[in-house]
Amino acid sequence: MGYAVNDEVKVNLQSVIIVSAGSLAYLLLSSVLVGFKPEQLWLIGIFNCSFYLSAISRKFILGFSIFIIYWTIFDYMKAFPNYNYNTVHIADLYNFEKKLFGINLNGKVLTPNEYWRVKGSTFIDVGAGIFYLCWVPVPLAFAAFLFFYNRKQFLYFSLTFLLVNLIGFVIYYIYPAAPPWYVEYHGFTFHAATKGNTAGLAKFDAYFNVSIFKSLYSKSSNVFAAMPSLHSSYPVVVLYYGLKNRLWFTSVFFIVVMLGIWFTAVYASHHYVLDVLAGILCAIAGIFSFNLLISKSKPFQNFIVKYEKIIR
Repeated sequence: MGYAVNDEVKVNLQSVIIVSAGSLAYLLLSSVLVGFKPEQLWLIGIFNCSFYLSAISRKFILGFSIFIIYWTIFDYMKAFPNYNYNTVHIADLYNFEKKLFGINLNGKVLTPNEYWRVKGSTFIDVGAGIFYLCWVPVPLAFAAFLFFYNRKQFLYFSLTFLLVNLIGFVIYYIYPAAPPWYVEYHGFTFHAATKGNTAGLAKFDAYFNVSIFKSLYSKSSNVFAAMPSLHSSYPVVVLYYGLKNRLWFTSVFFIVVMLGIWFTAVYASHHYVLDVLAGILCAIAGIFSFNLLISKSKPFQNFIVKYEKIIR
């Protein structure tokens, strides 16, 4: 790419060729791996418009390319189902959850998911849905804030977010796991062709007569990727960087959202308590690996300096 003295990416023939070739390569590879989808055109359209619109929008989209990488990897996982590589855990995970966190109700031991399926209410359904809608918008909004507040912290947060996801994706392939709703609808028998399910979140859609969660879970990369719960990981990463940047008041909001997402993950039967705990540990492992190991290396520091100059 062409750079000015401060390494800012300029719109010139070289950058136009790179962006155009990259966009075409993405569409072709996506078509081969997961098939053509309209959102692929939306993604390419947003990237290209942002790149050419202005200097600040160009810097913004180049910074947010870290999240585009995350989304692309997540999407491409559809082409490589984890159940093709290891046995899916269904009954053993369910029974272990019941053994550790089982709740006795009328003489019968239930998993927390089963308990809340009985004890739920419309009020909780609505609140839980609102919390679960925060799982991506809050991290992205926080990233946007950091982009304008502190570019270096934006890069650290974004790359930590990516690392946590990569750790989670690896575990998905090592330990494929069915979510609680799978046991409710399909028992302990493995069915590879099972589609994503809104489970308890369907009550939120029904209450407002919308299909928000239905449309979201229809795009799920893999039903058998419940362990760890990355929904539970994201708010931990957000909270860590909120506290690190001394955003005390905002961090209180992050704590509330985090607790709400953790509860909803179990309440809506998308995750076991074990999945949530694994997600929390995944976030902690990613945060400390990044901040104590990766960020201390000289090559990485040089990379950050160059990246920060590009989006400054």
